Amino acid sequence: MIDVHGVMLLSTPAYYIFSGLATLAALMLLAAMFRSWRRARWLDDTPTSRIRSAAQGLVELQGKLDAGGHQPLISPLGEVDCLWYRFTVEEYRRSGKNSEWRTVEKGQSERPFLLRDDTGSCWISPKGAEVHPRQRRRWEGSQRWPMGSTVRTGLLASLIGSRYRYTEEWFSEGELLYALGWFESRGGGREEIDQQGIARQVISDWKADYDDLLARFDRNADGQIDMQEWQQVRAAADREAARLARVEGRQPVVHVLSKPARRGLPFILSDHHEEDLSRRLKRGSIWCMLGFGVMAPLACWFWLA
Repeated sequence: MIDVHGVMLLSTPAYYIFSGLATLAALMLLAAMFRSWRRARWLDDTPTSRIRSAAQGLVELQGKLDAGGHQPLISPLGEVDCLWYRFTVEEYRRSGKNSEWRTVEKGQSERPFLLRDDTGSCWISPKGAEVHPRQRRRWEGSQRWPMGSTVRTGLLASLIGSRYRYTEEWFSEGELLYALGWFESRGGGREEIDQQGIARQVISDWKADYDDLLARFDRNADGQIDMQEWQQVRAAADREAARLARVEGRQPVVHVLSKPARRGLPFILSDHHEEDLSRRLKRGSIWCMLGFGVMAPLACWFWLA
């Protein structure tokens, strides 16, 4: 609808819809801008640590990727040997004059892999990470899941039937990995061992097989454990708990990098060089700022019109 001055007028429902969408887009762009810039600052300001001497907590590591004794993963779309992958399958859909790519399948691997430097190795648990892979492939076909050489691509697929677009990203063994996340060392006597808790668990396990418990500690053969015999049970459990604690203390130290429990702290994995990744994040922040510069005035215009 247009008024006498040639200005387009919106009906009340449409007005509120456009106002809300413009405001939401501006807020999302503002949040993304700060998030990308803050990630870039984390990268720039956190010094790189060596695995052997890394402090417990938020650290930055760099090293080569290793399968850690596992067989390599095989990516589900391109069947690439890798240590981590992420994939997306999109379907091209038309509705009247409109058309769009809509995601129909997506996923990523969560199996841990090793990062090695010249001082040691650290397991990387990729679940929940913000991942920036360098290796990326995109292609098209006519089936929901690609099947090697039988896949039709491009114009032929769109003329014959459904049209799908596949995107796959991955990390390969031997590549240099940059990692920023929460570092913990386990084993080697580092953790405080609750020996009393271990003893309680030992007794609980023994009680699960009560017949065996009677055979071991029912000295007067009356079919039950009296108070004096329970003292013997507890003493034996304490000795077993001390033995288990010594075994636990001799376990080798295992380092793990994972997502921080505290919200707001970064967990970033990338096979880009650190400086390249920082520049990419800053560019993303600048683009978000430019988008905010467009959407914020538009949202204000809608609300004040």
